[in-house]
Amino acid sequence: MDMKWVSVVCPWKTLKLLHALLLFLLILLRSDCCLCVDVDPEDKASLLLFKSLVQDPDQSLSSWVGSNCTTWTGLSCDNRTGRVVSISLTNVNLSGRIHPNLCTLSFLEYLNLSHNFFKCPIPLCFGNLTSLKAIDLSQNRFYGVVPDTLMGLTNLKELVLTGNQDLGGPIPWWLGNFSTNLEKLHLSLNSFRGEIPESLLSLRSLKYLDLGNNYLSGNLHDFHQSLVVLNLGSNRFSGTLPCLSASTQSINILNIANNGIQGGIPTCIASLQALTHLNLSFNHLSYGISPRLVFSEKLLVLDLSNNDLSGPLPRKIAETTEKSGLVLLDLSHNHFFGEIPLRIMELKSLQALFLSHNLLTGEIPARIGNLTYLQVIDLSHNLLSGSIPLNIVGCFQLLALILDNNNLSGEIHPELDALDSLKILDISNNKISGEIPLTLAGCKSLEFVDFSSNNLSGMLNDAITKWSNLRFLNLSQNRFNGNLPNWLFTFEAIQMVDFSGNKFSGFIADGNFNISLTFNQGDIGRMARKPFVATPNVNIKVSMVISDSNESSFNYYLSSTVGIDLSNNLLHGEIPDGLFGLEGLEYLNLSHNFLDGQVPGLEKMRSLEALDLSHNSLSGNKGIGGFKVHLLEIQTCAWRTPVEVVTQQAFRQCLLEQETTFSRLKFKAMFVLVRTLILYILIALF
Repeated sequence: MDMKWVSVVCPWKTLKLLHALLLFLLILLRSDCCLCVDVDPEDKASLLLFKSLVQDPDQSLSSWVGSNCTTWTGLSCDNRTGRVVSISLTNVNLSGRIHPNLCTLSFLEYLNLSHNFFKCPIPLCFGNLTSLKAIDLSQNRFYGVVPDTLMGLTNLKELVLTGNQDLGGPIPWWLGNFSTNLEKLHLSLNSFRGEIPESLLSLRSLKYLDLGNNYLSGNLHDFHQSLVVLNLGSNRFSGTLPCLSASTQSINILNIANNGIQGGIPTCIASLQALTHLNLSFNHLSYGISPRLVFSEKLLVLDLSNNDLSGPLPRKIAETTEKSGLVLLDLSHNHFFGEIPLRIMELKSLQALFLSHNLLTGEIPARIGNLTYLQVIDLSHNLLSGSIPLNIVGCFQLLALILDNNNLSGEIHPELDALDSLKILDISNNKISGEIPLTLAGCKSLEFVDFSSNNLSGMLNDAITKWSNLRFLNLSQNRFNGNLPNWLFTFEAIQMVDFSGNKFSGFIADGNFNISLTFNQGDIGRMARKPFVATPNVNIKVSMVISDSNESSFNYYLSSTVGIDLSNNLLHGEIPDGLFGLEGLEYLNLSHNFLDGQVPGLEKMRSLEALDLSHNSLSGNKGIGGFKVHLLEIQTCAWRTPVEVVTQQAFRQCLLEQETTFSRLKFKAMFVLVRTLILYILIALF
């Protein structure tokens, strides 16, 4: 069958289509007209005066020309009148002074000058902007006090002054009653002092209150409104925890960390049904945790660390379902004792578990492998015994496994190579024995490895070189033997190597010292640390941040001396010249070995702050710091400190003293010799 396309003309449909097209064009023309609205002439003049006093190195306000409101950066205007209703100039590198004419914008509803560099008091005239609904001056350098003229902003819903560290004084008394619309008050990271005004405790409209990181004090009182967020962290509040009964169904985030809160944790806190984040860390909370303190499955973060809590760990701390429950649990730095409850292993959503610095005993539960979302496990500084459970490989997303300073024994399971995302592995100060499994080379993401102070033995295999991101490697105080590996300094990011207190023998291989960027670049890219001490130091701080949406962010901060410690081994041969050419090295300890030959010069070691070459068989007279010295001088200088480590300045001073002493001895010897010769001549003559 043949088929044909037939075109049919319907006049009424064509007319309808034309009408639709015309209507569409009219809408376009109207919207274009709206888009082309001109800035009101009075407002324009005020804005140009504001611009004239502002320093704008990035030329962010260069678009403030002409009259079209839409082309002016950060500006919004009323579509009909052209009056300016919104100014948003956040994070555009502005500084200077704020012209008073900015306060003549009588229709302005939103003002955002956050994340700039304005350094001045908050202008008194801001109180004239009576149409304002939100003002954000955060992350600037405003100083002084909050002016009382802001009482005139009766329509204000949001007042954000966060991050102006020289802005302070007492919190104004009127903040609790100047606006019945105020929902958000952010005054954190400033220098406010004194107590919270009583009026602020009862402001019914208030939902978000952030007073964190100030110098506020006084007893902590209850709030009488339905808050959603309450942050009072890092202040000087005292007293006991309030129940916040008015916020039972509303509050999501409660942070009272880093204050002086005392007493126990009241069970009424568990009645906050909407709570997702609770941080009570760094206070003086004491007593045990009541079995009746069980939070809802909505709680994502519970941080009770750094308090004086005691008793056994709670068997059940929060409800959990297959899809919700605790994501971060931090009970570290308390006085909890007893075994780790198996009920904790039922928190299926858990991503971070911090139980360190307690008095926990017993074994690590094998069921820990059921927590497949875990990214951080920190059980360090307890009294745990037994071996590292094999089932821990079930935590296949693990980024940090920290078990140091316990009584763990047994061997390292070869199956740990399944943890191929692991960045931190710390099992130091335990009783773990055996060899390092070759399979552990599969953990290619490792950056921090500390196996020190155990009973590990055997020879090292070059499979360790697979840890290409390694920053810190400590195998000290074990029973490793064999030749010192020639790949020891082949890690590009390494900043500390400690193989001391073993039985390594052979030579220190030369020729591969230029690979490590940290060893060779001095202070380039190095994070600030505390003043150097004579012994090597290391501090690692692991943190997890959980957002409202359950997303986690893993971070760790490593503060470590840049150094090499090969002391207390069986090394022999000469010290390679390349080792003394590392410009970034701060600490070098080769003491208590059988090294011989000449000591290389220190001229290139510009960052060196501590050196120990004592208890070797070194000799020679190569220049050290510009001096020609002998072995006796090196050992004498090194012996002068109790820890047998000598700083570069003290070493140079010691050498100067030695030079002076030797000169005096030579002069005295010559004087005695001459006097003896004269005496012999006189005897011969007479």
